[in-house]
Amino acid sequence: MSKGLLHHIELYVSDLKKSTDFWGWFLEDLGYHSFQKWENGQSWKLEETYIVFVQVQEPFSDNSYHRKNVGLNHLAFHASSRQHVDDMTQKLTNKGIPILYTKHHPFSGGGNHYAVYFEDPDRIKVELVAPELSK
Repeated sequence: MSKGLLHHIELYVSDLKKSTDFWGWFLEDLGYHSFQKWENGQSWKLEETYIVFVQVQEPFSDNSYHRKNVGLNHLAFHASSRQHVDDMTQKLTNKGIPILYTKHHPFSGGGNHYAVYFEDPDRIKVELVAPELSK
């Protein structure tokens, strides 16, 4: 048992197809595999943690997400290396997914924080961060 580690994250999305198309390739690149799929949702799993995407129900679809409101700001994932961050940056660019904070990329997090930031179809910010180099 992995006491204290996240068991799962569940995100309600405005367009399940757009979100699963977006997240599927990214999560699989990180080593996740398709875990569950049903009419209104899909999940991917890595070891004991899984991420679930669920189509928001109509009565709640008018409330759009903004990361500066109370709640989730962003999801950050470990990259295997700086090269992994660079490779992902190129994949995102090739897919037409805008990179955030380009003026300071890949050091947008400051100092030795090497990462790429981007947004999913609902504008949830995603970060892929490389391990910190030894000092």
